[in-house]
Amino acid sequence: MNKDQVKGSVKAVEGKIQQGVAKITGNETQEAKGLLKEVAGKAQKNYGDAKEIVKDAAKGK
Repeated sequence: MNKDQVKGSVKAVEGKIQQGVAKITGNETQEAKGLLKEVAGKAQKNYGDAKEIVKDAAKGK
């Protein structure tokens, strides 16, 4: 597991929480920001996953 996978997962969870709080408070702007944060986090995690695949392939796993 690399830092991009961890940071991406954390960011995605933060975004999901931000969306939930925004729904409760009725703040659509914060809800949109939470969605963007979640998507960015998932993208960063996918990037980290790809890095791991390449690293493992280079090692011959």
